[in-house]
Amino acid sequence: MFQRKRARPQQKRIDSLIGAGTTVRGDISFGGGLRIDGSVTGKVVSIENETATLVISEHAKIDGEVRVTHVVVNGLVNGPITSSDYLELQAKAKVLGDVVYRTLEMHVGAVVQGKLAPMDQEVPAAPAAVVGLKRVGSA
Repeated sequence: MFQRKRARPQQKRIDSLIGAGTTVRGDISFGGGLRIDGSVTGKVVSIENETATLVISEHAKIDGEVRVTHVVVNGLVNGPITSSDYLELQAKAKVLGDVVYRTLEMHVGAVVQGKLAPMDQEVPAAPAAVVGLKRVGSA
């Protein structure tokens, strides 16, 4: 019934910054920490088999897929997010796309227009139409 609360990721180091007023067009692949205060049009992904942290600030905007181990969102993401470890949606976060996560922290005010799916569970398929079944034991 009561589960131990999982700690937030310990990596707090930011190695790269895309500053406010900066626009990047193209895919970004990174390791370590990346903070986006500007705008990105393209995929933002972490290097395979490497722990990485992405911080999307309040005024930032990403048009494209995000696939990173640790993600903190407080801006706009127009595309799907996959976080293989930890995803935090802060109060001003707005995600227009499906979200796949292992651990999710969602603050009051965050908006997701898409599906939320935990990584450990399969998303059930829509039930098929059932024809000709009778209810047993009903009067």
